[in-house]
Amino acid sequence: MSWTFEIALRGAPDTSAALRNWLAKGPQQAFAALPGLATLDLYTPAKGSSHDPYNHDGAGPLMMVMLEFATRDALAAAVLDEKFSGALIALPPDVAATGAAFERLYYPVGDGTAPAPLQAPFSYVVRYHRPADDEAAFIRNYLDTHPVTQAKLPGIRGILCYLPLDDVQPGSVVSTNNRLSPANYMIGNEVVFDDIAAFNGAMASPVRQELRQHFHEFPRFSGADTHFPMERVRLNG
Repeated sequence: MSWTFEIALRGAPDTSAALRNWLAKGPQQAFAALPGLATLDLYTPAKGSSHDPYNHDGAGPLMMVMLEFATRDALAAAVLDEKFSGALIALPPDVAATGAAFERLYYPVGDGTAPAPLQAPFSYVVRYHRPADDEAAFIRNYLDTHPVTQAKLPGIRGILCYLPLDDVQPGSVVSTNNRLSPANYMIGNEVVFDDIAAFNGAMASPVRQELRQHFHEFPRFSGADTHFPMERVRLNG
């Protein structure tokens, strides 16, 4: 278990260079200097063709910055820190940013009993958005059925679930400048592989069909569910 804050950045494809420039010119160092930060990860769209037989959600975020903390208190303090808000205020004007705080849960893979660390560089980033008829029932069903089945996917290297912390919110400076909107997630999931080829192999396995059956058995929800293949680089930690 850890405590994280996701910053998802969206815009036209030609803003990617401006975003890289923004991150390199101070925000990366500002985020790394936040007290209690354990890791800082950068997610960008995966290169190559991914082949999930059921989900084709198009272009995802141009960039996701994931800040991980060892304690909830450290996370809550970090999003109120001036270094955090200052980095976001400096975003290019044509970039839309959403943010979400999470409790992040790690699960075993294969026949393992210990949760697998986040190490491999390819992640399939899944988010379920509100609303659901019974959000608590949806989350229970998801946690009970999905991670234990995902553990059987060939080549899987990590499984993470993300539970939103709605009471952990950034400071007023960020919201006043309209630089960070709530993501309004219900639950998140991330499955991790060595590369896109390993992911495609897993998606062609019978386990993927079993996961699809689980999807049809979820308690009713009417929000979006998104699936984006991303490559992850650890910037700090």
